[in-house]
Parts: sequence; C-alpha cells; structure tokens
Amino acid sequence: MTLKAKHIVEEINGTRCTVVEKGATADRVDFLKKLLEFNQFEVVVVAESLVEGSPALFTIGVTDLVFNPVIAVYELSLKTTDGKKVSPAYWNQYSTDSVDEYWDFVK
Repeated sequence: MTLKAKHIVEEINGTRCTVVEKGATADRVDFLKKLLEFNQFEVVVVAESLVEGSPALFTIGVTDLVFNPVIAVYELSLKTTDGKKVSPAYWNQYSTDSVDEYWDFVK
C-alpha cells in the first residue's frame, strides 16, 4: 500500500503501463482507480496469480509511461474529487482528509 520510489514500466493486459501498485486488494483498486481516473489517467488493472484460499490481489497501472506516483503525490499534483490536493496520508488511505503537510502527519 505504500509508495515505492522505483519507477516501473510493465506490460499489463497487452498495454505498456507505469505500475502504480502491486499486491493491491479489491478495495484499494477501487480507491486508486477512482482517484486516478478523476485525474485523467487511463487505468489498467489485472489480477495477480491467485493462490487457493487467499484473497485476490491486483496490479494497478496507468498508460501514461512518464507518470510516477511518488512524484505526483509529493509534488501535490493530484486532486481529490472535491478539489483538494492528494497528500501521502490520503494516498495511503491513512486519512480521509488531504493534509498537505506530510511531515506533520502521525499515523
């Protein structure tokens, strides 16, 4: 669920994509897909290999190959649906408030 500093480009469902997150739950996919689509990104989601008895995990990507989620979040360039800037705490779903002073946030 946390931001990874490495910029990864992979083929997802036959499309080259920037990987936003791997190992995401269905709820996390819903959250990020809504957020990224609101910010005008084309989102691609694929189920990872399923292990019997464990919950399904997904890989989330965007077709914009220069998009880097770490830079986008820390530069505060993404917006929530109500027009606020997306903070690291909001991105990681620690808080529903978008506090842009990430160094002041305590989990």
